[in-house]
Amino acid sequence: MAVWESKESSSRIPFAVYTDEQLHQRELERLFYRGHWCYVGLEAEIPKVGDFKRTVIGERSVIMVRGEDGVHVVENVCAHRGMQFCRERHGNRKEFVCPYHQWNYRLNGDLQGVPFRRGVKQEGKIQGGMPKEFKPEEHGLTRLKVATRGGVVFASFDHEVESLEDFLGPEITRYFDRLFNGRQLKILGYNRQRIPGNWKLMQENIKDPYHPGLLHTWFVTYGLWRADNKSQLVMDERHRHAAMISTRGSGTGSKADVTSGITSFKESMQIEDKRLLDIVPEEWWGGPTAVMMTVFPSVIFQQQVNSVSTRHIQPDGKGSFDFVWTHFGFEDDSEEMTERRLIQANLFGPAGFVSADDGEVIELSQYGFEQKPFHRAVAELGGYGVENTDHMVTETLIRGMYEYWRTVMED
Repeated sequence: MAVWESKESSSRIPFAVYTDEQLHQRELERLFYRGHWCYVGLEAEIPKVGDFKRTVIGERSVIMVRGEDGVHVVENVCAHRGMQFCRERHGNRKEFVCPYHQWNYRLNGDLQGVPFRRGVKQEGKIQGGMPKEFKPEEHGLTRLKVATRGGVVFASFDHEVESLEDFLGPEITRYFDRLFNGRQLKILGYNRQRIPGNWKLMQENIKDPYHPGLLHTWFVTYGLWRADNKSQLVMDERHRHAAMISTRGSGTGSKADVTSGITSFKESMQIEDKRLLDIVPEEWWGGPTAVMMTVFPSVIFQQQVNSVSTRHIQPDGKGSFDFVWTHFGFEDDSEEMTERRLIQANLFGPAGFVSADDGEVIELSQYGFEQKPFHRAVAELGGYGVENTDHMVTETLIRGMYEYWRTVMED
């Protein structure tokens, strides 16, 4: 099912990677349901016993729930007749009950009750019921393997998956722990959108330092992310995960080589609400003003100045995906810092001054792929290799991701 013409560089990406339905189904099996840890949420979303959140891994509905003995993730499919029994996004339950036939489960997924299991007594006789050999312990909900780190919950359908730490690798773990450093998280809100594009395009977008200083007026005009910022690009050893690290420069609002001729640079643009750029350095940053982490295949961890969030990628067929933003802060934040995080979050999300651009270009890219499925994209900025760099003028992270993609998909 390989779509590359040769085993050479992964710098030219066939459009079929984004349009082929068979490839999409294989991706779900090999990248979401096997061999990988997938993000499901934050422990702060389920603080009390019985709290749950309905979410997805790939295209499978799952439930993250806090039991007496910790966090569990179970598949949202009744063991009896296969109904997706949970419809609420969030809530609190003592048990899960399927409304179809009232099979009920403990919070860890164990089956604890089956109506009429021993039949119904009629005229002195027992009618119906489950067979004597029926064993409830064999009919629980599908349980996923769970790993938590720093208040973040990952799960996998594959119980033989490597440890979360090995999956992330030491380089990415270092930046992960920078953000999730043990402080109690505080949920500030959610955004949801459906983007009509292949799910990999969002992973690419946050592995692409080429576009921010060209596409995003806010980034290039106010120096939040420009090609002349001090920067670093790092990957795990298998090149599936990445971190883009940038430190805001002093060239805010001024002309420079990297803004000359760039149509998105608006030297005269003025902000009506100055609070959008009320940036206060935080000790935990350790220098960088922005770190964007992609953990393949399902999540992006964002720190852009004082705005912090997770971005959950949820495929919906080969040509669209749901994108769920969870904006958060820390329990020990002052009221002023919480307000600052919320205000700066307006740069991001479906209608964000920055992120709205990304949703639109992904949609238009998908249109182009569908129109010309026999063609290919070019990712050769910075050459053909895959390596960490100390600059942004490269597409090395995209090449790295497709090198890994090919290893898994073409095996």
